[in-house]
Amino acid sequence: MDNETILEVREKDGLLVHQGVIRVPYTWAAGEAASQFYAGLARKVIYGIRCTHCDMVFVPPKKTCHQCFAELGEWVKVSSRGVLETFTVVHYSEPELHPVQAPFAYGIIKLDGASTGMAHIIQGVDLDRLQAGMSLEAVFKEQPEGNYLDITCFRPAGEAKGHG
Repeated sequence: MDNETILEVREKDGLLVHQGVIRVPYTWAAGEAASQFYAGLARKVIYGIRCTHCDMVFVPPKKTCHQCFAELGEWVKVSSRGVLETFTVVHYSEPELHPVQAPFAYGIIKLDGASTGMAHIIQGVDLDRLQAGMSLEAVFKEQPEGNYLDITCFRPAGEAKGHG
């Protein structure tokens, strides 16, 4: 039990539930495509990767084209603006899962210049007014660190003042 701390044991619906924290040290390699993508985010630039066979642009980048299965390698800068394709509103807070307090929305945003959408947090808009097709833009951290949350959120285009 060196890596686990039991916080609570309780009964729920006739079962014993052990709530605990497991600490597992690990090293994670982002991989070639994600490393390039994160390096761009650290400079407040969003890169996609284009398939030279079918012209698809993947954001976030992939190693292999999901359309024609060619290996990808042509990096292209895409816009920090795009269109909301779909979304879901989250009504509960789970600090281990969500980097912001509920209620908030996650959405799939297809950036201008990209063929695919990227999932991210949407803020700065009344959640009842969210709709597919609305124009959004990325809000970057003031001090990027080279990870996915260097984009703190997407907000309605033209209203992304400040840095989340």
